[in-house]
Amino acid sequence: MKKKKICFICSSGGHFSELNKLEDIAKKYDSFLVIEKTENFESDFCKKIYFTREINRREKLFIFHFLFLCLKELWIFIKERPNFIITTGALCSYPMAKIAKIFKKKIIYIESYARVYDLSETGKRMYKLVDLFLVQWPELLTKYPKAKYYGDLFGGYNL
Repeated sequence: MKKKKICFICSSGGHFSELNKLEDIAKKYDSFLVIEKTENFESDFCKKIYFTREINRREKLFIFHFLFLCLKELWIFIKERPNFIITTGALCSYPMAKIAKIFKKKIIYIESYARVYDLSETGKRMYKLVDLFLVQWPELLTKYPKAKYYGDLFGGYNL
């Protein structure tokens, strides 16, 4: 039986800090990481890492950069053929999730620990798209009943 392949995808910073807590899963399965390229990025989260350009929704050429991002992620998807997509967001994860949906692959989205009462922009878009939508605060369940609450999924947060 062929081993399942997982695509982990997120933007840099806090999104990767949370996703990085899933390193044991990444090491257990055939997996790869897609992340925005930032200066000084270093990680051994996965053996294979693909970088995308960091883009901002407010930049003048956003639509062109976003279309390029979509094409690059389609190329990565076809090359790697993952069975699952696991993401903590943000913008760079949305095209990969749409591509995965077209190819009937499973998508897991984990909303940021920082989101207590409302979803992020990416979370609002992913909510209708994904197979499993995880939140880390029970308050989100009243507005988003399809979500599943498992508490602090990444551990180590002391409030």
